[in-house]
Amino acid sequence: MTNYSDEFLKRVLQRTKTIAMVGVSMNPVRPSYYVARYLSLKGYTVIPVNPGHAGKKLFGQTVQGALSDISQPVDMVDIFRRSEAVPPIVDEALACFQHLRTIWMQIGISHPEAADTARERGVDVIMNHCPKIEYQRLFGELRMGGFATGVISSKL
Repeated sequence: MTNYSDEFLKRVLQRTKTIAMVGVSMNPVRPSYYVARYLSLKGYTVIPVNPGHAGKKLFGQTVQGALSDISQPVDMVDIFRRSEAVPPIVDEALACFQHLRTIWMQIGISHPEAADTARERGVDVIMNHCPKIEYQRLFGELRMGGFATGVISSKL
């Protein structure tokens, strides 16, 4: 299922405080970088996870090499990895975070079997969506018109 009610998405975003972002990039032009930046500016604690950048700092947080390196509770694991990489990430998240509430797979990422595994453990799953886009849409931050929606005014 990749159609989620606005109420469900809003509830997930409102209850979430700490997000482990798997596959975050240090490159500011990459989607994972600006999604992490945006969410951190909105008050979420975003813990970056990328073994290639472990120990570096990003938005005030130390980049972790793996979910198992995180010592604090996590509400949501946001996955910026290819769909085939999802099952071991979900398994590690379920093993590491006793009170995990959400697995979120970014746009273009889905894995129904891994989603079923998480749901069986009582964890909500969102696939093929972006929390930044949903936050902007649900909390009235999307600009309408012009370049923000891909519509170019004839007055330009």
